[in-house]
Amino acid sequence: MSLAAKLDRITARAEELRALLGEGIAGEAYVRASKELAELEPIVARVAELREAERAQAEAEALLADPEMKDLAEAELRGLKDSVPQLEHEIRVALLPRDEADARSAILEIRPAAGGDEAGLFAAALFGMYQRYADAKAWRFEILDYDDTGLGGVKSAIAEITGRNVFARLKYESGVHRVQRVPATESQGRIHTSTVTVAVLPEAEEVDVQVNENDLRIDTYRASGAGGQHVNKTDSAVRITHLPSGIVVAMQEEKSQHKNRAKAMKVLRARLYEQSRAALHATRAADRRAQVGTGDRSERIRTYNFPQGRVSDHRINLTLYKIDRVMLGDLDEFIDALTAEEQAARLAAEE
Repeated sequence: MSLAAKLDRITARAEELRALLGEGIAGEAYVRASKELAELEPIVARVAELREAERAQAEAEALLADPEMKDLAEAELRGLKDSVPQLEHEIRVALLPRDEADARSAILEIRPAAGGDEAGLFAAALFGMYQRYADAKAWRFEILDYDDTGLGGVKSAIAEITGRNVFARLKYESGVHRVQRVPATESQGRIHTSTVTVAVLPEAEEVDVQVNENDLRIDTYRASGAGGQHVNKTDSAVRITHLPSGIVVAMQEEKSQHKNRAKAMKVLRARLYEQSRAALHATRAADRRAQVGTGDRSERIRTYNFPQGRVSDHRINLTLYKIDRVMLGDLDEFIDALTAEEQAARLAAEE
């Protein structure tokens, strides 16, 4: 089907939905029609812009034959030369099948891999970077678990990031992040290389993942490490093992065993949901371990080189010399480029 035919069908469907809603339908039918119309309206608006630009282009081309209007027509056409292809591209992107998880909130998990204490320090720095990015987007950033090393680093850090299209923006951050810098403890000034694994999982609701209580082994124990007065005094920490998959989630951030269990279940559902998505979508990682890699120094999606002040994303060969701003949460240039790259690949696959 041609693009013009697709756009005619979309416009007609939007008109049909508006008519249905105007008739006063109620209940589930109203909800479904409202949701579908809300998804179509941005595309319909772009279609109207495209058709207006095409109409103006046709009128300007017709005026080229008039000597008195030729200069004006040529100037008009120069202005429209880029707008029509750009609008067509935007519409083609909007018509690409959506990942239904894109609009969801996300679970962020960060762990040091290779590099000892320095990897733990960089893991803490990355966690702060994503927290600042979330703040800039007005997303809610709730720390679910933060197991610190006592030296300013972390053994693991997990957060729930709540907002619209969180997963769509952050899903490209999953993988191995490599840092090259001189550690504060390095007396000889030598550059060390360390790695940190990042996993971004779409948040799952209970309706998405049915967890059978009989499939869970739940252990409680006393929290350890830096955590306040309750540490080592109450069995508040919770470890949940999902027996069929072997997934283990441990939480000790809260003083309440009940709250730790609720947080652990939230992370477990996210991991199980991502695992089911991976099985359904061959383009995604086969499982969560494939997503974050082994943490070996040779694996990486992005390198943060502090001595040279640069950050390089190896998937799209983009290097930015603004490491200070990136660590403050200025990630949009990378994320926009990665989004555009994925869209271009999907458009090419459909041709």
